[in-house]
Amino acid sequence: MSKSFFMVAPHSRTISGNDKIFAVNNAAQAMAKKIGSNHVVNASIGALMDDEGNLSILSTVIDILRSLPSEEFAAYAPIAGLPSFLEAVKKAAFKEFVPKGYIEAVATPGGSGAIRHTIRNYSKEGDDILTSDWYWGPYHTIAEEHNRNLKTYTLFDKNDKFHLSSFTEKVNAILEKQRNLVILLNSPAHNPTGYSLSDEEWKNVIDVLKTAAKNKDKKIILFVDLAYIDFAGENSRSFMKYFNNLPENILIIIGFSMSKGYTLYGMRSGAMIGISSNEEVAKEFKQINSFSNRGVWSNGTRPAMVVLTKIFENKELLEKVEAERKKLHDMLNERANAFLEEAKRVGLKVCPYKAGFFITIPCDDPERVCEELTKDAVFAVPLKKGIRFAVCSVSKEKCSKAPEKFVKAIKAVKK
Repeated sequence: MSKSFFMVAPHSRTISGNDKIFAVNNAAQAMAKKIGSNHVVNASIGALMDDEGNLSILSTVIDILRSLPSEEFAAYAPIAGLPSFLEAVKKAAFKEFVPKGYIEAVATPGGSGAIRHTIRNYSKEGDDILTSDWYWGPYHTIAEEHNRNLKTYTLFDKNDKFHLSSFTEKVNAILEKQRNLVILLNSPAHNPTGYSLSDEEWKNVIDVLKTAAKNKDKKIILFVDLAYIDFAGENSRSFMKYFNNLPENILIIIGFSMSKGYTLYGMRSGAMIGISSNEEVAKEFKQINSFSNRGVWSNGTRPAMVVLTKIFENKELLEKVEAERKKLHDMLNERANAFLEEAKRVGLKVCPYKAGFFITIPCDDPERVCEELTKDAVFAVPLKKGIRFAVCSVSKEKCSKAPEKFVKAIKAVKK
């Protein structure tokens, strides 16, 4: 038998299989062709769909996009992003909760680009990156791509609250062996559980970081993933008050995306926003991440930048977008409530859900449970410790019927 032959460089030789989410979606679509989409529950898609399975969009956003002159589609954007877009990004991310400190922003292709730059520029090869044990799979992919190790703390304690002691333990353990610590924290409306930290929990997190930062040789970078914040309910930004005037060796980086809140998934537009009490650190943030833009993807999608700019320059347009988004938010809440109410009735355990696109069901052997679910034409995404159910893409009626099928599948696998 001949030896395997590789052309790729050794550091890029990690070969993974097909993306699980897309594989499950493909299987669901194949089943729908056989038995009809009305009989299939496709809970794999991480986008808001209407009850007929079509992508939900904010029509005002699309109308603005279509109204742009040809030059806005054809022209390059500046490497760091249009200045007007970067100001709009700050307004969209913070609203009235603008932190006190020096704030800079750099355009990125969605939230993924912001995560990439944060990991690449604020940690070194071989470093540990910290996130919760329930996390969005590409966190691991991006860390691995850059030769970093993704480590986790336990997200929930025995009372289904944020596990502060586990977080504290892991923060201190990593800082004992390395100088920089990058933390990826996805809240509010966490993917995949739908959990949102309370303001008190946020205060506790920041207090842990402040204590660790008393060692001035250590540098702490907290990346706050806001991908789903516009579907997290009122006062979802109040925790940002804890970002005021932090020690200079704590850098807050906000990951902003236009994918969910503006239904522009395919335009790949977002930004990273740096918040520091040190002006030089903020300037460095702008310079370094702009340089990385040039070295990786050069510049971002100009039309999407112009769309966000126009929305935040026109109060009437902003109000129309927010009114349309509220309708989608209400639809999402109805679906989630239907699932949760039925889950409670049939005794299905779920991770504590506050808001967002997904509900997660912890279970043993998620792969086998998902296989069993397909017998009832239910398609969901297996994770390491459970199953992600995308309420964003499933009608209220189907959401109300799914928990019983989960109970049935879990029992079948336990036999």
